[in-house]
Amino acid sequence: MIRSNKYPASVPYIIANEGAERFSFYGMRSILATFLVAQFFNPTLNPALQTVAEAKANEATHFFVSLAYALPFIGGLMADWFFGKYKVILYISVVYCLGHLMLASFETDLTKFQYGLLLIAIGAGGIKSCVSANLGDQFDRSNRHLLSKSYGWFYFSINVGSVLSTIFIPMLYAKAGAAWAFGVPGILMALATIVFFLGRKNYVKVPPSGVNKNNFVFISFYALFNFGKKRKGQHWLDVAKDNFNPEKVEDVKTVYNVLIVFSFIPVFWALWDQNLSEWVLQATKLDRHILGVELLPEQVQTFNPAFLLICIPLFNYALFPFLRNMGIRITPLRKIGAGLVLTALSFVVIAFLQEKIDQGAAPSVWWQILAYAILAAAEVLVSVTGLEYAYTQASKSMKSTMIALWLLTTALGNLFTALVNRSISSNTTFFGDLSGARYYWFFITLLCVFIVLFMIITPFLKERTEDAYQEVEPDLDDQKVLSVAN
Repeated sequence: MIRSNKYPASVPYIIANEGAERFSFYGMRSILATFLVAQFFNPTLNPALQTVAEAKANEATHFFVSLAYALPFIGGLMADWFFGKYKVILYISVVYCLGHLMLASFETDLTKFQYGLLLIAIGAGGIKSCVSANLGDQFDRSNRHLLSKSYGWFYFSINVGSVLSTIFIPMLYAKAGAAWAFGVPGILMALATIVFFLGRKNYVKVPPSGVNKNNFVFISFYALFNFGKKRKGQHWLDVAKDNFNPEKVEDVKTVYNVLIVFSFIPVFWALWDQNLSEWVLQATKLDRHILGVELLPEQVQTFNPAFLLICIPLFNYALFPFLRNMGIRITPLRKIGAGLVLTALSFVVIAFLQEKIDQGAAPSVWWQILAYAILAAAEVLVSVTGLEYAYTQASKSMKSTMIALWLLTTALGNLFTALVNRSISSNTTFFGDLSGARYYWFFITLLCVFIVLFMIITPFLKERTEDAYQEVEPDLDDQKVLSVAN
């Protein structure tokens, strides 16, 4: 086959669509927690109501994120089995736009505003598992060598959208009010949809394959409900081999091996996603003067993607090679373990900050910026490496399943944090007393328990070494798996 250095004509449309969509999502989310407190839960700024108000805002924010990261599993099935990626992305994007319209139109009506959040969660979640895979579909064997660069620009557009929105939208919120602050992300989402539609004649559209019974869900449920048929010494999934492709059953086994590691990831997201809600609310109580400029509380979170862009090349081209030269073996499990430790450390900084706030002080925002730097390093080690681990350990036919399950870890983590905040706002059960610094120390303690369990369990897990999988050239599906961290 003749090698081509020409990019598919559809690529610019997909990358521009992703950048605008990420601007819309992170833009509205950047002000969500502070808006909910100021507009609905404590508009009179009553200090006695602030703890409950912040808990309600955090609950709503984390439920929203949980739903947005649970739905990619359904969106992926709809695309692969029934409609194809193009139709799912286009039609769900319209739902996405309607959600933004409701946020901008009903900023004084909590019920209708929450319906808008629901539509945005459906939109963001429904297309999440399709967009990066759709980019991979545009390439064939002649130009596959350009795919890595295309995903680089794809990832770049995500972070540009994130950084610009978290700088600009809080400023717009402060100067023009909530309607414009939620309306502009809606305009960007509408623009993203139009751009995607304009490229319709250039896309390679992979048709849906129909329902494939040889999948993770069907095989797992069949084996579970027929567990009594398992013979002595037989793996519990082997009972499905009589009704399903035996090779696919073996592939499903690799998924469960990875799930042992994935079971430690929801607690990471339970903490990580607080940097876009709880940390933002904490920033309202900090001295935010930096280099002669006073940052808005919602703008401090911009340091997260900024530090992330620094950490990725720093780790890959400096830290990891240095450690290897020192004779230290770098494996995905070790990276994840180190990332969990750094996550706990970042929250220790936040907890000490909150203790100062609880004592009536207004600490410098530089301490929170330090926490963002540590958390960014943790994200590289846990989030990016988690996908790497799934790629190296799971079978080729289960890679799409691993994407969905990886995103579900985010959903589960946010669901737990939402339930903790619901308990705080209603002052019920054990979590009702978790106010101020106690809230953060609880999550730090919880994560430390998981870290200890991780250290106990992972030495017994067998994993392929880097040398074993680097000898295999990644195909298009591999690239899709490694591109969905955001």
